[in-house]
Amino acid sequence: MKLLFSPASPYVRKVRITAAMKGVADRIENVPTDTLPLVNEDLRRENPLSKIPVLITDDGMRIFDSHVICEYLDTLAPEPRLFPASGPERFRTLTLGALADGMLDAALLLVYEKRYRPEDKWVESWMQRQQAKIDTSLDWLEKAPPTWSDHPDYGHITLACALGYLDFRHGGQWRARHPGLVAWLDKFASAVPAFDETRPS
Repeated sequence: MKLLFSPASPYVRKVRITAAMKGVADRIENVPTDTLPLVNEDLRRENPLSKIPVLITDDGMRIFDSHVICEYLDTLAPEPRLFPASGPERFRTLTLGALADGMLDAALLLVYEKRYRPEDKWVESWMQRQQAKIDTSLDWLEKAPPTWSDHPDYGHITLACALGYLDFRHGGQWRARHPGLVAWLDKFASAVPAFDETRPS
């Protein structure tokens, strides 16, 4: 299999951690893919949205986005099960993943606002709106950081990558007001060595 990726992408990081936890990372060739050009024809041929990650399976299927790739990888080995099959546990996992993806989306939009628009064109009210999504989500999670029994699941992986991205691109400002989540992330990193192994530089 081939994974179109950038090491700085938190969505790619989700996939790489999932592959490591499932024991299939050695079956995947990581293909560096440049997303900075306005049009990358090679990437657009694999995903018309021109977004990474894209997983190209052995039989030539193109799978995106990161959630779908992670769920596919979860089918390749029986353990550990990262997506509960059914019932309340499945929906708790998916909801936590959706919350963390929403934080990631907002954090990435803040980066893009400053990367692609001159400072005199920044829209402060829009940036505040994105920051509020992150802040309210962090405060909500701080009240009761998520737990796991045997191993972290997909929702936990996504949250760890969201917090890691806030460290990487937003200076870790979230940490001062969220000691419970700081401790939670330390626990995740201890349980999942791939978290540190995929840390962007």
